[in-house]
Amino acid sequence: MSQYRRAMATQANSIFSEDSLRAYYETHKADFVLERPLVRGVYLKVPDEASNLRLLKRLYTSAKADDMDRLEKEAPKTALHYDYFRELWIDWEQIETRIPTEIASPAAFLKAGKPLDISQDGYTYLLHVSDYLPAGSPLPFEAAEPIIRERLLTRNRQAYDAELLKDLYEQALDNGTLTFPNGNPL
Repeated sequence: MSQYRRAMATQANSIFSEDSLRAYYETHKADFVLERPLVRGVYLKVPDEASNLRLLKRLYTSAKADDMDRLEKEAPKTALHYDYFRELWIDWEQIETRIPTEIASPAAFLKAGKPLDISQDGYTYLLHVSDYLPAGSPLPFEAAEPIIRERLLTRNRQAYDAELLKDLYEQALDNGTLTFPNGNPL
């Protein structure tokens, strides 16, 4: 059973079709509600004396593909932290903890969509949230997909375990390995 489970875990990405995952998501959408906001965007922490700081400030809010390519090349040169998550939903708290100042109303800040540019203790913190989902919103399919895969994998494991135990039980009864007093199962 444990070998089967290991094999299932390594094959989890290919066991379930995207159609079956989406069908599960649609059927159980009420189970996938955000407890905290999710965001997509760009975050940088750059030393104040960085030679390319002005350029990074211009690029990090741009939606142009050329500017994003340039940002990808420029940010690693001087940024201590560079996270590009415009195509991946991230829990707001993961980003919020990197900002050196408390945002009084995160919901209002995220809803406004204004870039953040803070200089403190020798570093400039740049944050541009390009997309935002508030708490209480449905979890996007892309973010729910790993959870769905795990649920379906667990369901398959349980079905396999039950079938295997039933087969072993019947096999033990048939070959006489398992007997009951008076011939009656408990």
